Amino acid sequence: MEYAKEDAIKKFKDLVHEVNICMFTTIDDHNRLFSRPMSTAKIDEEGNAWFFTNEFSEKIQEVSRDNSVYLIYSHPGKNIYVNVKGTCAVILNRKKIDELWNPLLKAWFPGGKDDPKLCLVKVVTEEANYWNSNSGSMGVYFKMLKAIANREKYTEKDVGKLKL
Repeated sequence: MEYAKEDAIKKFKDLVHEVNICMFTTIDDHNRLFSRPMSTAKIDEEGNAWFFTNEFSEKIQEVSRDNSVYLIYSHPGKNIYVNVKGTCAVILNRKKIDELWNPLLKAWFPGGKDDPKLCLVKVVTEEANYWNSNSGSMGVYFKMLKAIANREKYTEKDVGKLKL
């Protein structure tokens, strides 16, 4: 299904809202993929994903060499899966940090939003592939059984690519 840009951004925001945690994947200095879980602070009105991190972390070193990243969202309980390709930038903007700050982040940043090492990573989303069955595990299971009984191939109803 082809979406207009505004609709693609809304779809992306809705899918990520359901999952929130992604595997943030970078390319290390040996050209290997490296993933780590990260919580999405926000998907903005342009479809960019925002994250908090330590300015001196390994991931920041990796994106300084190659700013291509992949975000992999997965919620098996709701059968929502999203694979995002994008480019990122490190943002050192105290106003934006204040805007996106959540007190729960103190678990990772004990110095709070005034921590001098705190920064944001903005991922400009180029495209996102998604799979969303719109039903829980039992619903998917019964649809699979129905496909087997009818000698049909099981297919997801809500699958696509979002160009942002």
